Amino acid sequence: MSGNLVESLIGAIVLLAAGAFIVFTYNITDAGAVDGYVLTARFERIDGLAVGSDVRLSGIKVGTVVGQELDPKTYQALLKISVDSAIQLPVDTVAVITSEGLLGGSYLALKPGGFDEYLVEGDEIEFTQGSIDLMSLIGQAIFSVTGDESKENAGQQ
Repeated sequence: MSGNLVESLIGAIVLLAAGAFIVFTYNITDAGAVDGYVLTARFERIDGLAVGSDVRLSGIKVGTVVGQELDPKTYQALLKISVDSAIQLPVDTVAVITSEGLLGGSYLALKPGGFDEYLVEGDEIEFTQGSIDLMSLIGQAIFSVTGDESKENAGQQ
């Protein structure tokens, strides 16, 4: 009987330690949503970008993707992002979906322009560049190489 009590106590301690680790990790990595003003942006494709993804400016997290939906009229992806209210973005800011590396996740990179007017709550970022389909690019490269070789071999015969 006392063995069950000891096992239960050890299990409770392990669960508390795991919970403390999760809270610590959450706070250290800035995984939470950034409170600020909400902007929208339209993209042809947003592969790999999800609600909760980072919005970065010069590599520093300044916001979070807070929503995504499909525009039924244009069939474009409509992103809603929250940007830190301390950051003022010019109206000619560019939003680019970027990958952290070949196997890394995607994030939204903001590249501010030079206008003196700034985006405010509810505005839309007009200049966007969607994600690049890496598999299509690799496929095109492979088929272009094999296609060139078949033409060369045909000319040699």
